[in-house]
Amino acid sequence: MTPSSFGPVTDETGRQLDQVRLVGLEARGYHGVFDLEKSEGQTFRADVVLHVDTRPAAVSDDLADALDYSVLAEQVVAVLTGTPADLIETVAERIAAVGLAAPAVQAVDVAVHKPHAPILLAFSDIVVAVRRDRANPPVVPADAHLARREAVHDEDPVEVPVLEPLLGADEPEVAAVVPVVPVAPVALDAPPVAAPALPVWAPLDETTVPAPPPSPEPEPEPEPEERTPDRLDDRPGEAVEVVLALGSNLGNSQEVLRSAVSALASVPGLEVHDVSPLARTVAVGGPAGQPDFLNAIVLARTTLAPRELLHATQTVENEHGRVREEHWGPRTLDVDIVQFGTVVAFSEDLELPHPRAHARAFVLQPWAEVDPHAVLAGLGGGPVEALAATAPDKDGLRWMALDWLAPREG
Repeated sequence: MTPSSFGPVTDETGRQLDQVRLVGLEARGYHGVFDLEKSEGQTFRADVVLHVDTRPAAVSDDLADALDYSVLAEQVVAVLTGTPADLIETVAERIAAVGLAAPAVQAVDVAVHKPHAPILLAFSDIVVAVRRDRANPPVVPADAHLARREAVHDEDPVEVPVLEPLLGADEPEVAAVVPVVPVAPVALDAPPVAAPALPVWAPLDETTVPAPPPSPEPEPEPEPEERTPDRLDDRPGEAVEVVLALGSNLGNSQEVLRSAVSALASVPGLEVHDVSPLARTVAVGGPAGQPDFLNAIVLARTTLAPRELLHATQTVENEHGRVREEHWGPRTLDVDIVQFGTVVAFSEDLELPHPRAHARAFVLQPWAEVDPHAVLAGLGGGPVEALAATAPDKDGLRWMALDWLAPREG
């Protein structure tokens, strides 16, 4: 049994998290219920799988954004060699606690191997495997392997190495043995020890007294760091095709979407050239009992940078009363950038192509209607028609209107 037997872990948006695996960490430990196991010790092995989002580190290529597995490996070995436990179940919990101590880790799988367990039968290994996450945390603290330490006896000498002098010396390096001298206890009713007298400082003369030193000036607060521009701030050399997904399930949704298309068409640097039929779909994710959504796809060309387009779409959302109070909750208007040319990129505020477009029929089917030969780029992409035919929510979509953009007659 290995940690991978537990299967994948997803984040709050349904995205499968990445994995950092430490396999075969080995050390001599003193865990077990028998005295011989605690006195002689034996080899233990640990496999650890940490479920994290590695994309921020991949984008920055900076160790500060990554999980430092070298440090984690040292911490796991410290558990294996640390305070003896009777059960390897306890050892597994301690390792899980160490893994989840890293804020970026959302879940951790641990397998502790005891291949030399004292069993009078032929076997190859004994393994205890656990999964712990933020909702199901470990039952021991991360520093439990340091909880118990053997007391140092007062009579035991402590060896203190003598450092070489700064200037060269011919004498060989020796070690001095300094006995630890216990401090005699003080009786509670013993008379207090008088404090040493403090010197009295006289003024410089009869009228002049030194002024107190000036208070240090407060240090200025550091200015907020500016975001480093990335490729999502780069404008294309020529107009590129973009795909926008519109949705609404609050208010007069059809009128909202019609107004949103008009607002997008008026954005400088964005030219709308096709709009899909209007579709009614059941809400996917979010709170139960939401009204159905009306959805449409807008095809356009733009000379804006991806992040400029994001800000433009957010402005259109705000102009139509969009309030972001609940994740995947009801909303007056939602405008998502599904695809921006062939750009594949990730940042904290924008991911291209949209990470869930490949599994959303309310995006794929309207898109295929307006562009049957469309192809979704990126991981999980492919021909849009084929993706629409297998989308998990395809049965919840109903067509409503082809000419829904035309104004209603009075």
